[in-house]
Amino acid sequence: MRLTRSLQARLALSVGLVLTVLWVLAASITAVIVRSEMDEVFDSALRETAERILPLAVTDIVGREEMGVTQRLAPIRNHDEFFTYLVRDVEGRILLQSHAADPALFPDYAAPGFQQTDTHRFYSDAALQGTIRISVAEPLAHRASVAREIQMGLGLPLLIVLPVALLAIIIAVRTSLGSLRRFRASLEARNARDLSPLSTGGLPAEINPLATTLNSLLARLRDAFEAERGFAANAAHELRTPLAGAIAQAQRLRAETLDSAAAARALDIETTLKRLTRLSERLMQLARAEGAQLRLDRTTDLRAVAGLVIDDINRMGGAGRMELTLPDEPVMSDLDPDAFGILCRNLVENALRHGDENAPIAVTLTPDGRLIVANEGPVVPPRTLDRLASRFERAGAHGDGSGLGLAIVSAIAERIDCPLVLRSPRPGASSGFEASMLLPTEKTKAGQ
Repeated sequence: MRLTRSLQARLALSVGLVLTVLWVLAASITAVIVRSEMDEVFDSALRETAERILPLAVTDIVGREEMGVTQRLAPIRNHDEFFTYLVRDVEGRILLQSHAADPALFPDYAAPGFQQTDTHRFYSDAALQGTIRISVAEPLAHRASVAREIQMGLGLPLLIVLPVALLAIIIAVRTSLGSLRRFRASLEARNARDLSPLSTGGLPAEINPLATTLNSLLARLRDAFEAERGFAANAAHELRTPLAGAIAQAQRLRAETLDSAAAARALDIETTLKRLTRLSERLMQLARAEGAQLRLDRTTDLRAVAGLVIDDINRMGGAGRMELTLPDEPVMSDLDPDAFGILCRNLVENALRHGDENAPIAVTLTPDGRLIVANEGPVVPPRTLDRLASRFERAGAHGDGSGLGLAIVSAIAERIDCPLVLRSPRPGASSGFEASMLLPTEKTKAGQ
């Protein structure tokens, strides 16, 4: 049987088992001691009875006119008779007996003292130089009955007190671990964007060092994320300026030269620099997707961000191919608008680059926050579809792609716990490609 992993259950179970074992052991020892003491009391009563009856029997027997006659005492009223006796002479003739005495159960007189058979315990004594002998018997069943009653008296409380004690233990353990449960609940309620210190108030001394270490780890993570965000911003700025200058120089060289070969080389340099610029931008976006805080403490209407992204793509050469569908009501989300813009732009640019050049790109944002980008084109094989979200993975042979677009979107989706779903062919069609993800919105939170 596998022991439960719950600390509360372990403590309650172990303390309850120890309590049960100790109680049963104490009750057993008490029963043994009480049985020994009880035997002493019954033996004392047996001897006392014999010593009290014997003088009376001697007086009665000596005063008789006819010796050797058995006299049987009649009961005064019906009652349970636990002690019975026989008074006999030297020859074993019964001179006096109690009304319930069975002579067949009494052994022959041997000497003063105690005797025991399988069914009775006896005490024998003698008077008048051993000529008048008395034996008093007590059934062993009587003693066993009393012993059972004592054991029941010791055992029955277990059926009542022990469950109450176990319940008290469970309540005490649960109360004692209340601060630990609250600590666990605060951890479970956190999301990836919350790196604030955890409250350690009221934690047991054994757990407090763990909470302190966890807070230290959270602080180091927060500092690392801040440093990474700062590096991404600075690197993007530092790379953008020299690359823009190099592109401008290549364009100027191409415009000023009269040598067609030199102009062609300048064009190749410009194209390469532009690809490097796009790659650096993608790398900065990937760094931001993996290290930045993607969800904020405020909400933003995603419709406005989607509109800005599509307008910008239209100005850069995508005009006439974009079909944007937005809901009438606001789509409020705590997703960082910059992060949403990055994933929306990468999905649309991926569709423009790999889709049919003569077919429109359908961009849809539903009222519940699902972003859908679909394009026409050849069916992507399942094996390739499974690898598309990997870094530097391309679906086709296009040389101008960085292979990072869907990797950036997948990184953001994983960070905000909103899976990216890729389908090919498009639902309801025999060709094409569709990427969708359900973004965190006020409506999705209310539906959970």
